[in-house]
Amino acid sequence: MSRPLSPLARPLVLAGVSVLALAACGGDDGAADATTAPEATAVADSEPADDAATDATDAAAGAAGLDGCDPASLDTLTAGTLTMATSEPAFEPWMVDDDPTNGEGYESAVAYAVAERLGYAEDEVTWVRVPFEAAIAPGPKDFDVAINQFSITEERRAAVDFSSPYYDVRQTVVATAGSPAEGATSLAQLGEVLFGAQVGTTSLEAVEQLIGPTLQPQVFNSNEDAVTALQNGQVDAIVVDLPTAFFVTAAQLDDGVVVGQLPELGDDPEQFGMVLDLGSPLTDCVSAAVDSLEADGTLDALEQEWLADAAGAPELG
Repeated sequence: MSRPLSPLARPLVLAGVSVLALAACGGDDGAADATTAPEATAVADSEPADDAATDATDAAAGAAGLDGCDPASLDTLTAGTLTMATSEPAFEPWMVDDDPTNGEGYESAVAYAVAERLGYAEDEVTWVRVPFEAAIAPGPKDFDVAINQFSITEERRAAVDFSSPYYDVRQTVVATAGSPAEGATSLAQLGEVLFGAQVGTTSLEAVEQLIGPTLQPQVFNSNEDAVTALQNGQVDAIVVDLPTAFFVTAAQLDDGVVVGQLPELGDDPEQFGMVLDLGSPLTDCVSAAVDSLEADGTLDALEQEWLADAAGAPELG
């Protein structure tokens, strides 16, 4: 999400616009699906043994064995089972085919990798569906761990625990087919592009500081205005955060193209973390698992597989 100066709605959607209005995205405090019943809904198990999950868990296996973090020690809702939660529907590229159990998509793969590092086999992971806002609301939870693009904020920390971050939100260039920006593979190739971005956001900062185009960027009051300008040919490309880029190209533009992700901007990126009940006895172990996945490169590999490669959002250097 473009930070800060104004909180922005970030519904991440690759399917129908009607669903988008109700879908939650981790970067948005208010975009959650408030119309869905708050109770957790069990998800039928299916075989998660897809390539992505296999790659993730194979990598995790080498570093399994976190001290005091195993099924026999962890105080989960159901002994010997790790209950994971996500929303319904769950969208690509975070979950594929709205099926968190298949291990496909970045967050599904991360969830199984964390479970593996804690010593849970694939069939010892159970999924439930929990609306976005219900997951981060105060009170007891119907899950052990939830994953659903939850941005880590101090306000939310008053109600829930967060794991260590598993994803840093990146700014992303979006264009339309035939734009001078289409097909660019480096920042240098974007130097002559006329950009648009929302005023007062990290998206605009990214244009100015990371790309430094020769043409003065056009500034808009909202991302919606920037998208309209792109659609009308008033700008060659816009910059938004990656979840918004998926939304814009899937639901708002007929010929939208995700050109690529920009390098990180600054030392304080917006980050996604897994959610646990406030004061959960599992938080330290889940964080340790995420930290180990970060340390050995597993998270980077999964990000490349599911966000950069599969979702067509390569990194621009």
